[in-house]
Amino acid sequence: MVRSETSRGGVMSDKELAALGAPDMVYICEVDADSIRHEIARHMPSDHSFAIEPGTKFYAVCAADGTRVAITDSREAAFATAWQHEMTPVSVH
Repeated sequence: MVRSETSRGGVMSDKELAALGAPDMVYICEVDADSIRHEIARHMPSDHSFAIEPGTKFYAVCAADGTRVAITDSREAAFATAWQHEMTPVSVH
């Protein structure tokens, strides 16, 4: 969940934050291999296996509310994916 404090000291909800004048803006951030491994494992049948090399870097394209809309294996691919789908990417450190 993404939270943002307003200048009045209040907190904006995810929905309010996503609706702020830039619905096509997405952010790009690095995601570690363990996070991706656990996420994939939750959605795979128990009789399937897969391997992700420890330390592998992935990059997520996320909506303002934090919803992951894509995962890529390079920062450049994450930006290209956003542009290809007419979204405006910004980098998060």
